[in-house]
Amino acid sequence: MKKIYIHTDLEGISGIGSGEMISKEYHDYRYCIERLMADTNAAVAGAFLGGAEHVTVLDSHGGGNNFDRSLLDSRAEFDEKLNGKWWGKIDETYAGTFFIGAHAMAGTINGFLDHTQDSRRILNYLINGRKMGELAQWAIVCAHYNVPMIMVSGDEAAVNEAVQFFGNIEVAAVKRGISRGEAILMNNDESEEKIRNACKKAVERIDPVSLFKPILPMEVKIELTRTDYCEEYLAGNKSYERLDARTVRMISDSYQKFI
Repeated sequence: MKKIYIHTDLEGISGIGSGEMISKEYHDYRYCIERLMADTNAAVAGAFLGGAEHVTVLDSHGGGNNFDRSLLDSRAEFDEKLNGKWWGKIDETYAGTFFIGAHAMAGTINGFLDHTQDSRRILNYLINGRKMGELAQWAIVCAHYNVPMIMVSGDEAAVNEAVQFFGNIEVAAVKRGISRGEAILMNNDESEEKIRNACKKAVERIDPVSLFKPILPMEVKIELTRTDYCEEYLAGNKSYERLDARTVRMISDSYQKFI
């Protein structure tokens, strides 16, 4: 059985063109959730068109609780994360993973809402000396199970980052950032069609060896924005050591133990 796992975020979803829109206090936040479900459903449809027999979806923005599950394609399995892990139930039985609604890593020029995990605290996140963002983090977790990243949607900066990290994968750019807080949007219907087509092609041509696996053990280095954030980070992450006023580091021998 060909199974696909879909990871979702909100910043790179179609129809969302300003930073204020992803706040739950935004006056039409319901629209943003509807766009999240529309892009997700386009990915689900594309996966099945490409030959997938089972699709699982993870609601991952801000830890979850964003989906309107009544709008989710009934063919898709919703990951309840019963294992208590942020990455949910992904395992070796999946043939590939999509990242829908991606944003670029912290410090990306014209990356719409660029950040890595915490936009206030994390300045740079590096593995083995290379700056990385949430796209790479997700790909590394999946590599633990030998599941390749095969499709990414988001703003132009995010999909360009995906190609730089993962090579010849399928991508769908649904908007173009012109500053951190503003993007030029594509028509919503066109965006959904791009996502559906890219997901279909990704499943049709899965390359099982196109995994993103940094050399183990990995050096994980996090440069924070303030010294007190560094102190707080150390208090909550006992596996890290302090290198200087704003930098912490850990050495990990696992693709599941680095965030």
